[in-house]
Amino acid sequence: MKYLLILLLTLLHSIPLLADLQIKLTPTFTKQTIKLPVALAIPPDGTERLFLVQQGGKITILPKDRTSSKVTTFLDLSDRPLIANAFEEGLLGLAFHPHYAQNRKFYLYYTLQDPKHSVISEMQCHRDTPSQADPSSERILLTIPQPFWNHNSGNLIFGPDGYLYISIGDGGKANDPQRFSQNTFVHNGKILRIDVNTRSGNRPYGLPADNPFLERPGYHPEIFALGLRNPWGLSFHPKTQELWAADVGQGAYEEINIIKKGANYGWSHREGKHPANAHSDPIPEGTSFTEPIHEYDRLSGISITGGLHYQGKAVPTLHGHYLYGDWGFGTLWALQKNGQKITNRKIYTRPNSQRNFRPTAFVEDAQGELLILSHQGKIYTISL
Repeated sequence: MKYLLILLLTLLHSIPLLADLQIKLTPTFTKQTIKLPVALAIPPDGTERLFLVQQGGKITILPKDRTSSKVTTFLDLSDRPLIANAFEEGLLGLAFHPHYAQNRKFYLYYTLQDPKHSVISEMQCHRDTPSQADPSSERILLTIPQPFWNHNSGNLIFGPDGYLYISIGDGGKANDPQRFSQNTFVHNGKILRIDVNTRSGNRPYGLPADNPFLERPGYHPEIFALGLRNPWGLSFHPKTQELWAADVGQGAYEEINIIKKGANYGWSHREGKHPANAHSDPIPEGTSFTEPIHEYDRLSGISITGGLHYQGKAVPTLHGHYLYGDWGFGTLWALQKNGQKITNRKIYTRPNSQRNFRPTAFVEDAQGELLILSHQGKIYTISL
């Protein structure tokens, strides 16, 4: 019996365990001077240009030659009072109109000071100089008061329906002290959806007819979903067209949600799938919360950065997986959803030599390959 046990242990030891796939990160655009990159977008005009958003107020066009030091500044708002604290304020979002090739319109999310507020605005590039924005063309669409410097969120993305989706954080401090996320009289702690092509009443934008709270008293009609803390990382699934969003947690859990029309994701009554215990406010009768599809605790990270469903060829085994990471720990994962089954695989663990790697955005280049922006001023590609 003793020898049989030894044989079994030997055989078990010889069976290879399913190890986490470890990808490699390689810096690209290394001759570019980049400060606090937070977003990157490609205009739908056939040029395949990469427009890099830097939190300090600049948007630059990255060169097609990734070894080039040439800098093309598309827009510079750094002379505006954007940032009081260079962590969660500043120029945060960029989205190009689906018909940018014809109308030259793009959309910005940035913060201003005294008083603190967020701005969502529309601009155009110069007709005869497509590499330069025209600041004089700016049209303010929406302003949102901000009580504190953090939790501004700021992602902008056009959906398959042609509407603009906007992520707004809960306004800052800890534990949602203003109770904004569940307050339907404010935009904070919400995903908004607007129509930039029409007008509703005196608004400089339209309200989609199927917005979930359009006719409900006491609700801002722009609200698409609520109960979020600081959503960071919006992307649409390339096949199902579901809107995926990561939401940065308070002190216990980070989460990934599929954003559904009219859904309430629970903050600040809940954090992830758990009671938040942030405050003792009663949950209104009849309120139901939508749980995240995935969460992780403080042993794995402290600040989630949402990603996208990978469509590239550099790492074929990750095709179709949702790639995302943690800003604090520098860890990257690949998540796969098959019906109700979720599998999550660690694909990168930050080494001691890269302690400054802090992913702020996962974006695609024109070929569908992944670019990862890191807050310390670098851009990475992935490979095996």
